[in-house]
Amino acid sequence: MVIGPDSKPMGVMTLNEALANARRLGHDLVEISPNANPPVCKILDYGKYRYELAKKDREARKNTFATKVKELKFHINIDEHDYGVKMRHAEQFMLKGMKVKLLMVFRGREMMHQDIGVNLMKRIRADLIHIGAADAEPKMIGKSINMMLTPNPVQKRVRKWTREDEPELAEEGDEGDEESASSEDAQASTNGN
Repeated sequence: MVIGPDSKPMGVMTLNEALANARRLGHDLVEISPNANPPVCKILDYGKYRYELAKKDREARKNTFATKVKELKFHINIDEHDYGVKMRHAEQFMLKGMKVKLLMVFRGREMMHQDIGVNLMKRIRADLIHIGAADAEPKMIGKSINMMLTPNPVQKRVRKWTREDEPELAEEGDEGDEESASSEDAQASTNGN
């Protein structure tokens, strides 16, 4: 089956006839679907075709960006202020279009109170529903409960924990891990652990 340069079918013909038609029109014969019965070929300018494909590929790459994943660690005995700080960070990350991975880490005897951890993860999901949605229910993996939050579309994102005039977090680095480590250290020193 041969398709002409104007995208109209020219009918079924032999290879030699198709090549002759392509030469007569000053174009190339390109096999589009070799597995079809009969195989489908198109008469076109191959250089222009490759240029158009490269142009489309460049446009597609230009409009997409690599999604970053930021991680925030929680413990079941988190203080309200530390909770608010982490909510602000999660909201800022999602406002920038980044995914946020939430980890509820259990230490020692905290494993006996997994229900508290699950309830806290559900609270976090409810507190961030205005800016993002959970990909799945919180899931226990090893000694931690994991949950991934994906930001809502830009026009549906609403601020709750931050203001527009607040300075934003730095783009590079993994602030989520640093913040969780510093808040854990502060919490451990206040608890006397």
